[in-house]
Amino acid sequence: MPPLRILVPVKRVIDYAVKPRVNASHTAIETSGVKHSLNPFDELSIEAAVRMREARTKKPPPPNSASTPEVADILALSAGPPKCADVLRTAMAMGADRSILIEVGEKEEQLEPLAVAKVLANVVEKEGCNLVILGKQSIDDDAGQTGGMLAGLLGWGFAGQAAKISFTEDGGGIEVAKEVDGGVETVRGRVPMVVTTDLRLNEPRYASLPNIMKAKKKEMRKVGVGGVFGWRARGGEVEDGEGGGAEEEGGGGKVEDVDGLVGRLKELGAL
Repeated sequence: MPPLRILVPVKRVIDYAVKPRVNASHTAIETSGVKHSLNPFDELSIEAAVRMREARTKKPPPPNSASTPEVADILALSAGPPKCADVLRTAMAMGADRSILIEVGEKEEQLEPLAVAKVLANVVEKEGCNLVILGKQSIDDDAGQTGGMLAGLLGWGFAGQAAKISFTEDGGGIEVAKEVDGGVETVRGRVPMVVTTDLRLNEPRYASLPNIMKAKKKEMRKVGVGGVFGWRARGGEVEDGEGGGAEEEGGGGKVEDVDGLVGRLKELGAL
């Protein structure tokens, strides 16, 4: 197996210990002046990637580590406002080698899972990654869709809700065990692959002060959604950077009732 180049997407979310409050306009959760932190499921992903590296470099090596391939690079990535740099520094303090921040304005809509998956697929291609490890969901929207969509866009194998990740004896395959209603289900695949992590996978390490200081010297690239990767955000979705799509479409319309909706859909040829 070639050396692993691991992409670990991370998200800045309201801290799990904070009780969410509805904003004054009753349209969303209040985020101003609220403590944010690294999404807990993404902490598991960072820890999993770092442990893969330590399986080859740590002395003495952990049990059953002989089949683990070499890890050449661990890249953390986040898409959001400039404040997301904080969670990327945490990821690098935990062991990621470098990071990329795709800046999305705070006043813009949050990217939807498919938009995030499209951006990640572009990053995978640009950076030559062959393994993506990400949390099964974020604790703010709980969508749990990005991992599967990313695997579909890339045409890669997919294993979700990993409670255990191991490599076959020849180092050529990955085994992912996950908890299901009837017990434990094991999924086997080969790199390149997308894996999402669940709470039983590991116990994430704390970012120590020395590692936090070292993380400040690690590379953090900052780019716009419409810059290097050829995507731009519009209405929570991502379109190809060449234009067209929603930008050129007219606004939506209103109907009085269900019969009016059905009639309009028939006019448009949707039914």
